[in-house]
Amino acid sequence: MSMQSIKLWDLPTRLFHWLLVAAMVALFVSGKVGGNAIEWHGRIGIFVVGLIVFRLVWGFVGSTYARFGYFFPRPAAIGAYLKGQWHGLGHNPLGALSVFALLGVVGLQAVLGLFANDDIAFRGPLYNLIDSDLSGRLTGLHHLLANLLMLLALLHVGAVLFYTHVKKDNLLRPMLTGRKEVEQGRGESARGGGPLALILALALAALSMWGALGSWVPAPPPPPAAVETPAW
Repeated sequence: MSMQSIKLWDLPTRLFHWLLVAAMVALFVSGKVGGNAIEWHGRIGIFVVGLIVFRLVWGFVGSTYARFGYFFPRPAAIGAYLKGQWHGLGHNPLGALSVFALLGVVGLQAVLGLFANDDIAFRGPLYNLIDSDLSGRLTGLHHLLANLLMLLALLHVGAVLFYTHVKKDNLLRPMLTGRKEVEQGRGESARGGGPLALILALALAALSMWGALGSWVPAPPPPPAAVETPAW
């Protein structure tokens, strides 16, 4: 059978993937350690906001297989995949569901962290936009979603291992090298996602990180001055 090597994942997609993996590990560790590590937890969370915004933009202006329109899990595609009749490249329909679930939960988790507090010394950069009761509820949800995020991450890793060792389809190598060996005529190399698209995605990611830093949020009004009681 004649094979060909095609460009599957562009460099920005691969960098996003591995930076997000590193960020999620760092967030998990810093969240468990607590104490002074929470400050780093907050900084990494802001970086994740930028990563998610970058990927959302890249999903529209990136190269072929990175675009959401290419791998969106439509019911017909899911049905074909379950019947063994799907022969596309990139994310398969079930893998696409995992990708969208992870992007959604990670994004929501990062946004919740911007309003969270630890009741001791840490307050999210957007804490002053809401009252303390709402911040407490969002903090609780932030902790709860951490468990769901861990489950999704484990499922994602499990699926990669299953495809690599059972179905003999190495999903990890293309995410490292960007290229994949496919049957001759099965697909073509990814196109698009040029310099202008990259500049746009990076600019919007940087803007989102600036917004997440909260430097634009007005400082809370000072507490009223204490009234001294006359000593009669």
